[in-house]
Amino acid sequence: MKILIINGPNLNFLGIREKDVYGTQDYDCLLRMIAEKGEREQCQIEVFQSNHEGAIIDRIQDAYFDKTEGLIINPGAYTHYSYAIHDALKSVTTMKKVEVHISDITSREAFRKISVTAPACDKQIFGKGLEGYLLAIDFLLEDEKIK
Repeated sequence: MKILIINGPNLNFLGIREKDVYGTQDYDCLLRMIAEKGEREQCQIEVFQSNHEGAIIDRIQDAYFDKTEGLIINPGAYTHYSYAIHDALKSVTTMKKVEVHISDITSREAFRKISVTAPACDKQIFGKGLEGYLLAIDFLLEDEKIK
């Protein structure tokens, strides 16, 4: 299975920003976890990170053309207001999509409780730390096994 993971703004600062919220493991640790999971499951996983909304939208659209079969996205703060990312996710109907958040967005500030991007995804995982990414991969792979 070909999986794309998109990380939005500030995720490259894991281990640096708000350690009490996002933990002390850095972005390289997340990348290693994902690569190891991909090897174990024998699937192709690409990780893309950008702090720019347009670049994220472009990569979602490119996923349609490069035959990506599953998409995992942590839109960061764009979760709460980017209807443009919502529309891009909604437009790629050829793949399953999972929204992931490291923290429990339902127990944080009021604005973080709203996700405008989740309705364009098949599942939302939050509050599981970096493990949430691995759970999202499992969800996509389980769906693939059913086919």
